[in-house]
Amino acid sequence: MVEVSGDNPGFRSGTRMFNPKLENETKRESAMKRDPVCNMECDESKAIAAECDGITYYFCSEGCRKKFFDERACKRQRISYDLIIVGGGPAGLTAATYASTLKMEALLIAKDLGGQAIDSTKIENYMGFDFITGPELVEKFRMQLVGSRYIDHLMSTVEKIEPSEEGFQVITAELKKYSAKALIVATGMTRRKLGVPGEEEFQRRGVFYGNIQDLSFVQGKDVAVVGGGNSALQIAESLDSVAGNIHLVSNAKLIADPVIIERVRNSRKLRTYEDHVVSAITGKGSVEQIILRKRAEEQTITIPVSGVFIAIGLHPNTATVSHMIELNEKGEIVVQSDCSTSLPGIFAAGDVTDSYGKRIIIACGEGAKAAMAARQYVLSLRKEKEMTAER
Repeated sequence: MVEVSGDNPGFRSGTRMFNPKLENETKRESAMKRDPVCNMECDESKAIAAECDGITYYFCSEGCRKKFFDERACKRQRISYDLIIVGGGPAGLTAATYASTLKMEALLIAKDLGGQAIDSTKIENYMGFDFITGPELVEKFRMQLVGSRYIDHLMSTVEKIEPSEEGFQVITAELKKYSAKALIVATGMTRRKLGVPGEEEFQRRGVFYGNIQDLSFVQGKDVAVVGGGNSALQIAESLDSVAGNIHLVSNAKLIADPVIIERVRNSRKLRTYEDHVVSAITGKGSVEQIILRKRAEEQTITIPVSGVFIAIGLHPNTATVSHMIELNEKGEIVVQSDCSTSLPGIFAAGDVTDSYGKRIIIACGEGAKAAMAARQYVLSLRKEKEMTAER
């Protein structure tokens, strides 16, 4: 059994533990500033700086800087839009880009940028790239959003959406209220959990959902990957060059793309446990073992590991709109071919919907389609209003 310390490696300096990695992280954090308009974290050395009343502000983009001074001049924050897009994954970001291209008065609200894509170690055959990592692709999305295709955006969590006279009202975690004639829901999905003893206790101390940026945590150590789909096998691939033995656990036969399964099975480090379930994760201070049981059998297997990477699927984030629109038996938003939902004015795109194929490239296409459909809807409302005024 391998003993794993919960602390990062370092050495003592005087009376305190000096940790180079922690020191660098502290310096990085000290250089990060918050954009006063959108609340996005931005690097002081790369951000757009501007002084106002003797105070220096840092902005993620020229668009946010202009919005800051425009609102300061008129002493009023904009709260009404034609379109509000909720969610910052590939679908939401593409919808935002197209809304900008279509010259819509739009606002993007997202708790972060990237969604599940940020955890992808390798995205294959996204148009223009044979492969690209999730963080690299998300950074390109971000630069397009705040640079060439700027729209108003806010880094926050949406807590409530309800119908209003103008269309819809969106309330954020800061209790700020925004209104729009149309909505695009692109809230994606949240990773499922195993629900076994030790899972919560050892989060970030050996239990991870998806991949981790710092693979040195498991350098040369045995690990377990739980799941049988593309995400799980991609994690196993990324661990192959750094970890010791890799124990791949799936409660059924592997369902990933055949080409990925073939690549992973060629690894000499891989041990596959199909038709097995995780009974518990154990350890003292950090993960030391994973306990497996073959389905429909009582006997268990205890495997020494220092890390457990869980990728067993996702569930749709529909809590804010489930009371207004139709969902299917999986809890996904039911959409038509133009991304419209059962309630006029609400459109949905990406993994949160019942559209076929949970892929980044598909989510992007659906985001573009939703923006185009939302624009057509807003234009139809204007035309109807003009016709009513003429009567």
